[in-house]
Amino acid sequence: MPEGPEIRRAADKLEKAIKGKTLTEVWFAFPQLKTYQPALIGERIEAVETRGKAMLTHFSNGLTLYSHNQLYGVWRVVNTGAEPDSSRVLRVRLAAADKTILLYSASEIELLDSDMLAAHPFLLRVGPDVLDMTLTVEKVTERLLSPRFRRRQLSALLLDQAFLAGLGNYLRVEILWLAGLAPQHKAQDLNHHQLQKLARALLDVPRLSYQTRGVSAENKNHGAVFSFRVFHRAGEKCERCGGVIERTSLSSRPFYWCPCCQQ
Repeated sequence: MPEGPEIRRAADKLEKAIKGKTLTEVWFAFPQLKTYQPALIGERIEAVETRGKAMLTHFSNGLTLYSHNQLYGVWRVVNTGAEPDSSRVLRVRLAAADKTILLYSASEIELLDSDMLAAHPFLLRVGPDVLDMTLTVEKVTERLLSPRFRRRQLSALLLDQAFLAGLGNYLRVEILWLAGLAPQHKAQDLNHHQLQKLARALLDVPRLSYQTRGVSAENKNHGAVFSFRVFHRAGEKCERCGGVIERTSLSSRPFYWCPCCQQ
């Protein structure tokens, strides 16, 4: 599943293509959404927001399209009038005069007014977005030490969207390696230095991945700046200590770590 950096980059691409432009065509595959089509013709997309792995497309009439890609959903940008050949199932088409954005294969799609948006169960459950630039090391440390999260093993906590939205498996692996921590640790057992290092890694790794386009769902590693230090590197040497990276399974996901320096 794409993680926060990939979803935010997709939102950036959609905004660049269609933000502020008048919609000339609106089409939804789901019958319960088709009644909204006429109301959106002539409106504009004002912003494409992300909350972790969910995307919120805000229209000028106050409605918001909520979508969650899950495993198979994907957005595409095309020239208006052209639609690519695809084996995926088209769910949403939003067209302006020059560009069209298409959502394929996603199943979690809703149109919400402001009250429905404020009460949406997923959005109420998720924690702060890890790519929110107002999120600080101090705020992350406070969440780590809160009664809700302090007793959770880090291996599971870093997959919980209620803790920080947008984290996922490759980020979990790279964050714990950068912090030099084994996955079974709990925040309550860490000293001040370890907590600060973990909180900083929780912000730095996702932001670096977003900024450098370091990782995508299609390509494990295609950036000159960001590269995997341990993810998908089982059997290779750890660049920090020279130990051998191992692979195991935690929370039903593959996990990679260096037993020599992640104590």
